[in-house]
Amino acid sequence: MKISFVNQPWTDACPPEGGDSTGIWSYQIARYFSANDHDVICYGRQKNNNNDHDRKSSIEYRGISPKLDERLQIIGKIATKLDVKSQLPYFASKWFHYGYGLQVALDAAKNTTDVIHIHNFSHFVPIIRKYNPKAKIIIHLHCEWVNRLNQKAIAPRLDQADLILSCSDYITNRIAARFPQYSYKCKTVNNGVDSNYFAPPSTPRPQSSTDSPQFLFVGRISPEKGVHDLIDAFIQVTQKYPKATLTIIGAHVIVAKKLLFDLQPEPEVQALERYYYLDYLEHVKSLVPAHLAKQIIFKGSLPQEQLLPYYQAADVVINPSLSEAFGMSLVEGMATQTPVIATKIGGMTEIVDDQVNGLLTDPGDPQALAAAMLKIVDNPQFALGMGKAGREKVLQSYSWEQIAENLNSHYAAIEAKFESNVSKKTVTRSLFPAN
Repeated sequence: MKISFVNQPWTDACPPEGGDSTGIWSYQIARYFSANDHDVICYGRQKNNNNDHDRKSSIEYRGISPKLDERLQIIGKIATKLDVKSQLPYFASKWFHYGYGLQVALDAAKNTTDVIHIHNFSHFVPIIRKYNPKAKIIIHLHCEWVNRLNQKAIAPRLDQADLILSCSDYITNRIAARFPQYSYKCKTVNNGVDSNYFAPPSTPRPQSSTDSPQFLFVGRISPEKGVHDLIDAFIQVTQKYPKATLTIIGAHVIVAKKLLFDLQPEPEVQALERYYYLDYLEHVKSLVPAHLAKQIIFKGSLPQEQLLPYYQAADVVINPSLSEAFGMSLVEGMATQTPVIATKIGGMTEIVDDQVNGLLTDPGDPQALAAAMLKIVDNPQFALGMGKAGREKVLQSYSWEQIAENLNSHYAAIEAKFESNVSKKTVTRSLFPAN
């Protein structure tokens, strides 16, 4: 069986080196299906103008050249403005990375692909469907674009998909509520974590280190990630723990204002407007008092294989986001048996069971965040129990094998439904045999 994963146009086709969550997802799930004797292709951005085809571990990575889209960009923007009926911004119009979608559609057709799994870009569904009428097409949403854009313009795209996946129940439920006619197609397939690699340290964390607790943030440096709130909270914590450290890992990659701020009316998001008119990284660095300059450490972007020591050394992993569909750093931290703190936003409330494997705080509230940080480091046994509970939840729900098996069951269900419609009788044969 041939399966294609269509990454976002800015995600490298080959295995991701940094923290691109959708690229990580495709890579890990592709490994699972490849190991179970399926032919797998991962589409993504052509890297450094190298040969666009590469094969690693029986997975084929196909890089798509951006040159066609570079030529079409001006035409696409003009066409979008003239298309007053759709009421869609350029980034959601059919013209946004149209060349990428077209090249994927044609290549998939040439390879008679059976399953085409598209990340986030709903406007790729029609063009891919046009050239692959018999393929099973899945749209997998990792953000709220579909929920926030013109309903009449989005509905035809969802209509042509065989399955609508989301990375959290939060997103799934909102899509099902907004498009009830397609609610039967809406399912959740979470992000995951390599629980064999992201594991607790071989020797227990020393509980005597509470005079110099280590806090960790892993994520993009962008206004909606709430790094400014975290620094504010950390400064408050150092009043009690003057030797505390905060390590911030992630690239300075700002989500464009039109992709987030212009779509989400929630007050915590609207409060971020001023940050879009300055250099956000320089701003958050300016919040650091001189006497804490060596204790708040900006590491920049790191590849996945370099993150483990930071998670294992941390006393607390914190995600203070103001908009978050899932929260990868939380499950990575929990896998290493590290207590976590998250805001009561989006899919993070599904990951963190308050007072059990971590703590939840109100978004945009540095005082509450500081109180949660202190509660954990002040109570080592409480922290130890939360860490163990977090690891247990990861093993129960978030290993990549479990995520892939969940996806496998959804693939099998749509194939069974297709066979039933063709034969007019119940079909029990699965496209993906059980292991």
